[in-house]
This record gives sequence, structure tokens and C-alpha cells, in this order.
Amino acid sequence: MRAVGYQTSLPIEDEAALQDITLPRPEPTGRDLLVEVRAVSVNPVDTKVRRRAVPEAGGWKVLGWDAAGVVVAAGPEATRFRPGDAVYYAGALERPGTNAEFHLVDERIVGRKPASLSFAEAAALPLTAITAWETLFDRLDVRKPVPGAANAVLIVGGAGGVGSIATQLARQLTDLTVITTASRPETQAWSRELGAHHVVDHGASLAREVADLGLGAPGVVFSTTHTDQHLAAIVDLIAPQGRLALIDDPATLDVSLLKRKSLSLHWELMFTRSLFGTVDIGAQGELLDEVARLVEAGRLRTTLADHFGPITAANLRRAHALLESGRAKGKIVLEGFA
Repeated sequence: MRAVGYQTSLPIEDEAALQDITLPRPEPTGRDLLVEVRAVSVNPVDTKVRRRAVPEAGGWKVLGWDAAGVVVAAGPEATRFRPGDAVYYAGALERPGTNAEFHLVDERIVGRKPASLSFAEAAALPLTAITAWETLFDRLDVRKPVPGAANAVLIVGGAGGVGSIATQLARQLTDLTVITTASRPETQAWSRELGAHHVVDHGASLAREVADLGLGAPGVVFSTTHTDQHLAAIVDLIAPQGRLALIDDPATLDVSLLKRKSLSLHWELMFTRSLFGTVDIGAQGELLDEVARLVEAGRLRTTLADHFGPITAANLRRAHALLESGRAKGKIVLEGFA
């Protein structure tokens, strides 16, 4: 089968950083599904793994986690899906990735593809939807008020992949005032399109920008990017006894700043359930089914912003480069094999 992989961690400008390759087609066992991949999207985790993870000597590392496709075979213990079903999912961190014609995935973390979306539109959603949902409702518990706080959530990095779906979920499924951050006119407009009540500039004084809205101090903050750079401002603007969640990987984080306000800190990694085989691993498949229903009801929309063409090494290198530049909005999708 055709795939895209690498053997050495290299800068994305190097043509060997991602290469077109041929690999054996895998076969499903247990609860695995074999999915014919129709479309994939690219996430920051793809670039992080490419820079850090070295394949075994002589082997190939295939990246990619988001995918939408069609089930072509199922393991003997699989019960949720059958061949011919259209699905979407975010895969597992420790298994080969979705940048391949055929891909194995545990059916418990797979959802039914929204019927109203194309494969490309659906592929934009799984990883970020799971991340945003788990952060908002499992980690931050945003429906539980913080005493004395404004009934508002601040999403730092509102125009990115996770911020784009988190904005929609918070707007559609809660009564919170949704404040997002974005620094460029096009990303500010994008965030407003997705439902943000207010968009502030994280390139300015974040605490002052939020205070100037006149809403009071928000009780919950969801930081998707550059948390270490924004932490002091977040601690300044958030209400006492508030809750802060993050998903990025700061080299250091001075959590002592949180003590004076008795703030709680929550980290989210959407791969935790699959990495540890948690007893509730099936919650991710159920979550994706619910997202599909919300999409079909017109309450959520795809976050696809850029379609980079077929799934090739050259196109994936372009996608990685854009993500590494920090100037991407929404999601980058690739579709089909040339």
C-alpha cells in the first residue's frame, strides 16, 4: 500500500523529512478495523512526533492521526462497525499513523462519519473535537459555575484547530459567554464566524483586553497554545477559585502563580484513553458519534480551512511547514492518493 513516512527526524525543508513509500497492507485482529483512508488532516502533534520520534533502524515511521474513510475489514471481536461503513477517528499515538492507504484502528475510538460532510470535511474534526470536548466537559467541567466569576470562558488560541471546535462546542452546548483570542484580522474574523461572542488580541495585554470587555473575571480558561507566555496574564484575569486547562507542551510552567487564587490546573491529552487502555476508552467513539449528530443537526460545522490536495509527501511537508510557522487557522486536510 502507498504511504508517507520517514526514517530520520529532519527539518521539514529537507525532502527526506517525509517520503512517499510502499508498505505491506495490514490485517485486522481483535477489535481492530481496517479502514481504507479517504482523507486525513494534519495536527501539531504530527510535527512534534516527526521532530522527536526516531524509527527503529531500517524502519519507517508513518505519521497522521485524523482520518475519515471506509471500513474494508474487521477483526473477529469487532461489533460496532462492518465493511462498507463510513467512519472518522483520531487513532492512537503508539500505533502506525493514518498517512497510508489502509489503516488499523480500535473500533472503540471510532465514530460514524457525519453523513452531511465529505470525507475531507469529516477528517478535519476528530482529534480536535475529542480534545476540545474532553477539556471543556471532562477536565474544566465548564457547566459547573465558579462562585462569583463571570459566566464566561476564555479560549486562548481561538482560531487554531482545537480552538475552532472548542468555540463551537462552548457556544452551542453551554450558556457561557465565549471569549477567544486571535491576533490577525483573518483569524479574528474566523473565530467570530465560529461563534465567539468576543475576540481579543493575545498579542496585546491579554488581561487588559479581557477586563475592557466589562464582563468581569471569567471562571474558566482553556489555553491551547503558548501557555507559558500567557500564564501570568491568565492568572491575572481569571477569577479566584477558577479552573485553567492547557493542551500544549511548555518546557517549564511556574504553577506557584496559581496558589494565591486557589486555581486548579488541568492537562488534557486526547490519547490518554488509548495509551492506557482505560476502562472508558469507548467514550471517545461515543463522543464522535455525538459530534456527528450535532454536525448533521447544523449545530457544528467542519473546521477545514485549507485543502492541500492528495496525500503525498510533498503536500504533507507543506502542511507541516504551515503548522510550524504558527500561522495556520482551522485545519489542513489532504484527500486521496495521487
